[in-house]
Amino acid sequence: MTFGIAAAGTGGHVFPGLAVGEQLVSDGVPRSDILFVGGDRLAARVFPEAGFPYLRLEVRGLSRSLSPKNLALPAVVIRASRRAAAEFDNRQVRVVLGMGSYTSVPVGLAARRKQIPLYLHEQNAHAGLANRLMGRMAVTTFTSFEQTEGAIRPEHVGNPIRADLAAFNRADLRHAAFERYGLEPGRVTVGIVGGSLGARAVNRAVIEAVTTWDGPPIQLVHLAGGDHVEEVRAAAAHSHSPWVVLDFEPEMQYFFAAADLVVARAGGMVAEITATGTPAILIPGGFGSGGHQDANAAALEQAGAAIAIGEDHVERLAQVIAQLAGDPAGRRGMSSAARDIARPAAAATIADELRRAHG
Repeated sequence: MTFGIAAAGTGGHVFPGLAVGEQLVSDGVPRSDILFVGGDRLAARVFPEAGFPYLRLEVRGLSRSLSPKNLALPAVVIRASRRAAAEFDNRQVRVVLGMGSYTSVPVGLAARRKQIPLYLHEQNAHAGLANRLMGRMAVTTFTSFEQTEGAIRPEHVGNPIRADLAAFNRADLRHAAFERYGLEPGRVTVGIVGGSLGARAVNRAVIEAVTTWDGPPIQLVHLAGGDHVEEVRAAAAHSHSPWVVLDFEPEMQYFFAAADLVVARAGGMVAEITATGTPAILIPGGFGSGGHQDANAAALEQAGAAIAIGEDHVERLAQVIAQLAGDPAGRRGMSSAARDIARPAAAATIADELRRAHG
């Protein structure tokens, strides 16, 4: 008897799904009894490497432009749903969680066909298309934000994060984090992360800001993403500020322990920012469903935990970094505001409800 978790696309869907799976394991569920369902991108690597059974579906999201590919999408979804339903039968799946990515639609339809309780999770302040489509079939939609536009039968629990971040203590990890990255004492550490796959606009905005830097002494830990790491390393080689460039960090607790402030997109990363109490500069991406990153950034800015900069105003980045680097009291206030809205126990809350539904 198995739990099914559908998560695909970017790390904003994949890693919260993984956090719920790991919480179920911590609660005593055998790893072999948790079936992850996704596509052929990040999920196809992350979940098998974590030791979970994995069902890869041939499915894709709706194109936002007028594309002939959209005409074939219903047939693709039906095929994927039938395959998921057959696997649910084989593995005796008893409860399903959809993390809001494009796989949530065929998986949700399969759950309905097999009369399996369906739960959804919405990471953003504006519900994505998949969750809006499937919400009426679900028992509830767990939400990351207290006010989530478009969520049906919402239950505010927060965004699931992995155990190392849920139990985060910066003071305990700070020394090890500085050693891990070779950082210098006495400088404000700026962490940069565009997401699990990197973000070209964020990376280039940081390059421009640091190349012309004339603010307080800083050092950078930059998670550039595999596609962009060489470009950022080339810029870092000519910088007067210490600048550590990595493609990816599998142990994000060290990244946040080192960082005095973070420059990031405003997707799933906002849960980690709030849980760790890290002041943030958010550059929302214009991709995805309904400008959800703008809504996420606005929610954190309104709470006093972040400063939002639109992509069309990234020339302000150096000024805002310098402002925060020179204002430790202001950073402390942002840190406190971030912790006030954090829900670090989200994975445990969701896992509890799934186990009760599982029976």
